[in-house]
Amino acid sequence: LAETDIVCSSVNIGATKAGLNMDAIKLMGEAVKKASELTADRQCIGAAKLVVFCNAPEDNPFMAGAFHGPGEPDCEIHVGVSGPGVVKKAIDRAKETHESLTLSDVAEVIKSTAYKVTRVGELIGKEVAGRMHIPFGVADLSLAPTPAVGDSVGEIFQSVGLSSIGAPGSTAVLAMLNDAVKKGGVFASSHVGGLSGAFIPVSEDDGMIHAAECGCLTIEKLEAMTAVCSVGIDMVIIPGDTTPAVISALIADEAAIGMVNSKTTAVRVIPAIGRKAGEVLDFGGLLGYGPIMPVNQRDPSVFINRGGRLPAPMQSLKN
Repeated sequence: LAETDIVCSSVNIGATKAGLNMDAIKLMGEAVKKASELTADRQCIGAAKLVVFCNAPEDNPFMAGAFHGPGEPDCEIHVGVSGPGVVKKAIDRAKETHESLTLSDVAEVIKSTAYKVTRVGELIGKEVAGRMHIPFGVADLSLAPTPAVGDSVGEIFQSVGLSSIGAPGSTAVLAMLNDAVKKGGVFASSHVGGLSGAFIPVSEDDGMIHAAECGCLTIEKLEAMTAVCSVGIDMVIIPGDTTPAVISALIADEAAIGMVNSKTTAVRVIPAIGRKAGEVLDFGGLLGYGPIMPVNQRDPSVFINRGGRLPAPMQSLKN
């Protein structure tokens, strides 16, 4: 990660049926910190190319966590579908034509828009696969933002009625958004895979950058939102003096949410070596820029150093 501009990495450290590998989580906290240290002269970009998963899908086309699972053919084309700006504009148009737009109406708008975007993505993917004479894999219908103005998942929350993403009500809006995207996208595609939800990477989303800058969006709120989306603590820049143990504990918290709820969760944090909360890292391009967000620095090292395995939940007793 420190020596290439292209390679990105994903590591799966747990699953619902297997529990969490705490030894691996400890090592990953150290690896994230090391990746930042080795690229401190390049905005700590190494850690931005390293994702730690729980319940990772094997057919994920989105970077930096993209990988080709063992159950897939040797060669195929997966398509990652995006379009948060399109969803926002559709909601805004609906508000202009309907005096009293309920949340049920908003969900329907999101669902129909997700259908159209996914359908186009799959048709393009199949055409490319046909011309290259290789199989078409899956359509990942995740809403993935970019730093460009008007292409923000965070701004969808404002269109729905919140003052900012991170404000009270954000988890509920994200739950609705995820559900509507999945319902619309599944009907549009013959093969759905990957994460297929709404991404909320801080530095890659103009609306989320501003919410983090003003303090409305915190790491604790991002963790809470992970309960209803796949990647909650994603592209989050943290102070450079954050210890590997604290990073491991952040990973463990996110992974525990995924393990208990039988869903994919992931962490991508970037320790800003030599910098403090409130300063900014600028990666450029699609990775964007973002403020360094404060982190609870109380020492979890005794817990992390115990190692072993966090046992898998009792699935048979859920009701």
